[in-house]
Amino acid sequence: MIVLALGDVVGSAGCDYIRANLGRIKARYGADITIANGENSAKGNGVTPKSAQHLLDSGVDVITTGNHALRRREIYDTFDSMECLIRPANYHPTAPGRGMYIYDAPAFRLCVVNLQGLVYLHSLQSPFDCVDELLKKLDTPNIIVDFHAEATAEKLCLGYYLDGQVSAVLGTHTHVPTADARILPGGTGYISDLGMCGGRQSVLGVRAELALRRMRTGLPVRFEEEPEDVGLCGAVLDIDEKSGKCRSIESLVMV
Repeated sequence: MIVLALGDVVGSAGCDYIRANLGRIKARYGADITIANGENSAKGNGVTPKSAQHLLDSGVDVITTGNHALRRREIYDTFDSMECLIRPANYHPTAPGRGMYIYDAPAFRLCVVNLQGLVYLHSLQSPFDCVDELLKKLDTPNIIVDFHAEATAEKLCLGYYLDGQVSAVLGTHTHVPTADARILPGGTGYISDLGMCGGRQSVLGVRAELALRRMRTGLPVRFEEEPEDVGLCGAVLDIDEKSGKCRSIESLVMV
């Protein structure tokens, strides 16, 4: 099973790049399923029904999110109705939507789990305790975890905690691809951050001059996405669908 996992999609620039290029990327790697983090896919951040549908229409099969998942109220009903759009499972149980999705294909079943870290982010249920509860309910060895977290140490800890229990732990949120893609001793694929799909000459997808003004002055600045020189970051994984073990994981950076 070949899994194509894409980092945070930023605004219309990232969405349009995926619409224009995802088909050839999937064909190049023979991807059986494509997962993308869409929590910044709407203009101004967050995800909207329109941006989520755009990703699905472009060939994405499962959309994960993170700390901006519920920023836009218009997405609440969509989280309940669109099963392949998921939010962190360790959100409060009253939150709309669900924290995992099982993708059924003729040759395999793959569960995608979304979790959010606690370090430098909101106080939520422990992702370690939450994933323990989820794993008890699953009947497939093929499990991908999108861990949307700020701290590299927290991501690494979850990776080793789940080593041998899931197929891969893929970090998102920082928008910067890391160079540590590898297979952990128990057969779990790991990378600290997939990176982003957005304007490369930017600060995390935001026009550099606006981010710089905010950083230098500390004053409110209305961010705008960088629409030029757009690229895509993520990873390609080969997973043994019978054992759930990761055979290989390769970072992906395309322009």
